[in-house]
Amino acid sequence: MKLTLLDRVLLLVTGLLAAYQIAVGIDGMATPAIVAYTIAFGVLLVAGLLLLILGLDVLESPVVVVLSTVIPLSLSLGLVWEHLPGIRSLYLGFVLVGFLAVLVTRLRSAPNKLPVIVLALVHGIAGLTIFLLPVLISFTGRASPGFALVGLGGALMGVGGLMLALLKAGRPLLPRPAILKLLPGLLLLMTLAFVAGFALA
Repeated sequence: MKLTLLDRVLLLVTGLLAAYQIAVGIDGMATPAIVAYTIAFGVLLVAGLLLLILGLDVLESPVVVVLSTVIPLSLSLGLVWEHLPGIRSLYLGFVLVGFLAVLVTRLRSAPNKLPVIVLALVHGIAGLTIFLLPVLISFTGRASPGFALVGLGGALMGVGGLMLALLKAGRPLLPRPAILKLLPGLLLLMTLAFVAGFALA
């Protein structure tokens, strides 16, 4: 599908926000959390540039699916590392195993439903972590209410991921052109929520 001028502007602004977050928005955190957040926003920046250069049809590539898995896994790992120190090692193990499982099932031939199940499980756990953890931390007073915006970003990420997953599974919520039309705006809103949430934490 050909990108419109508006799509290109939205993707460009998304990339600029991701670059800003890498350069400015993650100072003063523990080193492992900074590494995790840098990877997440770095991959988001690269994904935005790939979409900008190659168009939305690049989403069909298994390599893009694997790369897009890095974003929720790294982002959720950074949140867990900062706010749930008791399960750092356990969650790091989940991130490594989950990424390898997605990598193997996407880049090698696997039974028809297995790649979808693995992807849904890995993205589901990481996505719920990104959505629930900032909201709970905000509501319990361990961070400012603005930090809940990170959870909103996680929810938007989940909506986009669900739409793309159902599209690939042949059960789309909306027609393919409509989903691809919504995606650049959804990516921008998601990134904006993440950047604002971290800034207000």
